[in-house]
Amino acid sequence: MGPLEGVKVVELAGLGPAPFACMLLAELGADVLRIERPGGGLAMGPPELELVNRGRRSVALDLKNPAAIDVVRRLVAEADVLVEGFRPGVAERLGVGPEDCHALNPRLVYGRMTGWGQDGPLAQSAGHDIDYLALSGALHLIGRAGGPPQVPANLLGDFAGGSLYLVVGVLAALHNAQRTGEGQVVDSAIVDGSAHLTTMLLGALAGGAWKQERGTNLLDTGAPFYDVYETADGKHVAVGAIEPQFYAELIDKLGIDAPDRYDPANWPDLHKVLAETFRQRPQAEWTELFDGSDACVAPVLPMAGDHPHLEARGVFVDKDGVRQAAPAPRFSRTPTTLDRPPARAGQHTREALADWGITDIDGLLQTGAAVQN
Repeated sequence: MGPLEGVKVVELAGLGPAPFACMLLAELGADVLRIERPGGGLAMGPPELELVNRGRRSVALDLKNPAAIDVVRRLVAEADVLVEGFRPGVAERLGVGPEDCHALNPRLVYGRMTGWGQDGPLAQSAGHDIDYLALSGALHLIGRAGGPPQVPANLLGDFAGGSLYLVVGVLAALHNAQRTGEGQVVDSAIVDGSAHLTTMLLGALAGGAWKQERGTNLLDTGAPFYDVYETADGKHVAVGAIEPQFYAELIDKLGIDAPDRYDPANWPDLHKVLAETFRQRPQAEWTELFDGSDACVAPVLPMAGDHPHLEARGVFVDKDGVRQAAPAPRFSRTPTTLDRPPARAGQHTREALADWGITDIDGLLQTGAAVQN
């Protein structure tokens, strides 16, 4: 059932990065109980397509009702981890902040997911992925020379700088709690994680190997051998031939004469040669030509696209009528699986609360403190 089998997590439902983190914990084998408001929250589509909610059961509780807060506190007493994504201070006002919860369960790992963090001048301000990337410097990195910063959807901030750092923090704190019997708060802020992701390039900047100007460096389309090129059919291929031996194979397979790549003064001419060459054939032909080579050329596929390698590894799966990414990473002894599909808010209220030891469910449903959908 996954390496986290036996770990119990209470998720106070929020947006974006916190649900993705809880999805990952569930796919790693944790029993994650998702606490939602009756009727659910903001969504990008119908509940069955909110894939970040997959893998766990949903309980609907009206947290404005003291009886519902009492249920959360009883769940916390049985949990190993709590995850919340409220603005700073909201959980405290509800009576389920870290001090409240640690008084009930000293070994609890309390995971907090925000954009700006629990303190600082912007802690109470609204924001989204693009804002956290902007302030951290990560957004400044992305784009072509002479152009504006480019927006990488919400993958880099919300999910890389946010969700994954929260999961790492929760797992580290959980390991510590299992050794010491003492829980702690994990303050995961997207602005912190996004800044941390730039560590390698900050070192290169300090050493003079990276420039602040976009599109002039080795890994930001400044180098023509690390870029994306249009093909004859209007599609694209990605070229990442950085090492000399890989670049040599690229040039050999393309069958072209190319200017010296080691002199950056030649990069505009080299870029022009490569662009003209790749526009001569459709993407499928380039894919076939470079298949299995070390030239570091790959077709740019649409989301959930088809490719023999993806198919062989089962990177995408069709489950419950929806094509979606399989769990990652992979484990040799405790394999992960896709378990439950995304649930409607309150779909499992009765069964899940009973499994977690809550006995007065009928009363909670009658008063509206809990809702079964």
